[in-house]
Amino acid sequence: MVTSSELRARARESLRGQWGRAAGFTLVMLLIGALPNVLPAIGQIAIEICAGALALGAYSYFLLVSRGERPPFVELFSGFADFIRSFLVYLLVLIFTILWMLLFIIPGIVAALRYSMAYFILKDNPEIGALEAIRRSKAMMVGHKWRLFVLLLSFIGWILLCIPTFGIGTLWLNPYIYTAVAHFYEDLRLRGESLSGSFAAQDSPPPPPPNSF
Repeated sequence: MVTSSELRARARESLRGQWGRAAGFTLVMLLIGALPNVLPAIGQIAIEICAGALALGAYSYFLLVSRGERPPFVELFSGFADFIRSFLVYLLVLIFTILWMLLFIIPGIVAALRYSMAYFILKDNPEIGALEAIRRSKAMMVGHKWRLFVLLLSFIGWILLCIPTFGIGTLWLNPYIYTAVAHFYEDLRLRGESLSGSFAAQDSPPPPPPNSF
């Protein structure tokens, strides 16, 4: 089982040589997110409509980083080529999470963790629908929600250190977190493929006995 410290180490290795690029990418994300402050009504509506596509683009960027690639900034807008599915994932996850939060805050947090892999899955599986991506995320996270929670919690010290920088430190912290979570997804994906291969091997019929003369 890969630990939080190992996932953070993998994230640092993936970001080696491109911390500046990742910080610039994060700056673009934050500037787009600040649009409602510039255009309060129109900006907020635009962000809500585009949130799914932008989220898919952001997850895609850091997933590629975790795989050793150097994606361009325009990867942030790649989700618009898959606008409908990304919007539906955003909308459904939002609805499901809010419904769980109506019960209590903890079920809401659990729901957010349960659906957290949906955008990664959407990126890797262009043939499936939004509900299927959410279903696969739910299945993938069985037994691993606490692991992801601990991973995210392990960044609390870095988050506190960003406070004196008036938020500037988040330009480097956000890529660190996103890339670590991308490695978390990769670990689960590869683990699932490995288990599927093992089960397939177990289910296959035994080879026929050699001919005897």
